[in-house]
Amino acid sequence: MDIYGIPLFDEDFYKMIFRFGVNILFLTIIILFLYYKNSKSKEYFFTYYMISVIVFFICFTLKKFELDLGMALGLFAIFGIIRYRTNPIQIKEMTYLFVVIGVSVINALANKKMSIVELFAANAIIISVLYVAEWFWSLNHQVSKKITYEIIENIKPENRKILIEDLEKRTGLQIIKVEIGSVDFLRDTAIITIYYNDKV
Repeated sequence: MDIYGIPLFDEDFYKMIFRFGVNILFLTIIILFLYYKNSKSKEYFFTYYMISVIVFFICFTLKKFELDLGMALGLFAIFGIIRYRTNPIQIKEMTYLFVVIGVSVINALANKKMSIVELFAANAIIISVLYVAEWFWSLNHQVSKKITYEIIENIKPENRKILIEDLEKRTGLQIIKVEIGSVDFLRDTAIITIYYNDKV
C-alpha cells in the first residue's frame, strides 16, 4: 500500500528505531552521566540532545536516496545561515532554529524510498525528545557564572561570609558557594565563580 507513490511501511522502520535507540543510549551516557554529572550545568544540555537527534534523522533520511551536486550545495547553504548571521541569538533559540530547519529538510526530502511510517515516526521522536529536553531545562539546577569583583579585601577566607552576602545583595541570587579565580592586585579585582540554583 502506498500514498502518492510513497510506501506506507517498509522494513527500514525497525532499522531506524534500533539505530536511534543505540544513538540515544550513548548520547544519554555522554551528556547526562559524563557532561552534566561533572559540570552541573544545563546550559548546553538542550542543545546537545536536539542537534544530535536532528543530525541523526537527517543522515538517516539522506541515506535513503542519492543527492545531486545542486541539492548538496543547497543543503550546505541552508545550514550555513545558522552560522553566518547578523544579530546574535541565544543558544536555545539557535537550537530551535536548527530543529525547524532540520525537520523541514527531513520532510521535504522524504520520497518513495522512505515510508510514511518512518517519516511520521522521525517527526514524532524529534518532538518527544524536544518535549523531554524542555522539561529537563525547566527544572532547577545548579549553574555557575563568572563575575569580576572589585572589593579585594572580601576574597580573604575569613571574609567569605561577607563576600557571599555582598554578592547576593548585588546579584539578587541565593548563592550556594563561590570560588576565587585569578586575582589582579594592580587593579584590585578578582574573577569569582558563583554557584546558585536557577530556573531558566
